Amino acid sequence: MPFSSFLQFIVSGVTVGATYGLTALGFTMIFNTTGIINFAQGEFVMLGGMLAVFSMKWGGLPLPVAVPLSVLLVTAMGVGVDRLTIRPMRGKPAVSLVIVTIGVSILLRGGAMLIFGKDTHALPPFSEGAAIPLGGASLLPQSIWVVGITLAVLVAMKVFFDRTITGKAMLACACDRKAASLMGINVDVMVTVSFAFSALVGALGGVILAPITLTAYDVGILLGLKGFAACILGGLGNPFGAVAGGLIIGVLESLGAGFLSSGYKDAIAFVILLALLFLRPSGLFGKASADRV
Repeated sequence: MPFSSFLQFIVSGVTVGATYGLTALGFTMIFNTTGIINFAQGEFVMLGGMLAVFSMKWGGLPLPVAVPLSVLLVTAMGVGVDRLTIRPMRGKPAVSLVIVTIGVSILLRGGAMLIFGKDTHALPPFSEGAAIPLGGASLLPQSIWVVGITLAVLVAMKVFFDRTITGKAMLACACDRKAASLMGINVDVMVTVSFAFSALVGALGGVILAPITLTAYDVGILLGLKGFAACILGGLGNPFGAVAGGLIIGVLESLGAGFLSSGYKDAIAFVILLALLFLRPSGLFGKASADRV
């Protein structure tokens, strides 16, 4: 295979992998606060792209207005998901909360199908221009947006958790909710903030990916599962690991499609996930935990 083709697969893999990383960051946000996995995260990604598309189609809004509006709407939905479905279940076993998030995922996907239809839709790229030559490969301007926004979100999250009182309070809730409450932390507010941030990050992933891979009501299923695989691969609860896991899966998918067949592309993430669960359950960048007895 020519080096230019190999490089093109790497570029494509990094672009899509960055979106997997953003989805994984959404999982990380909620896990770090509640200790549960939100399987509705993929639907936040889908809604980000779909709402941006239909804000332009139905509302006649320009792209610079439609994109922030869709992100804000999905963020509000994240708050609603917490208030209407998660908060009434507080105190229930974690598995019950996970099942609730699966139900929310099905509800959001079904609602999107009824409102937006089953067709595939495209969002215009954020900036016009021809593809940029890169060592024989071609780099789309939208790919630069994808990688740049992903890195900006990652840095912002790192600063948020390490340097702000709210971020440290969210981490305290994940470690021990009762102790955090006794220290004066409003656990309910922290959980709501985590769902808002998770929805925001997911919506960002949806709007930056839609100009490249298109969007539809059912794209959130695979994006969510691959984001979860990336989260496990990088180490559950580790923001940098989540993005690294997304990039690894994206690149391996792209190379697998190029060297083997595109029919195996979607299976690669789950093969990696299964292998990792057997060999290193804590993830590549996670720390093995031990229980004191």
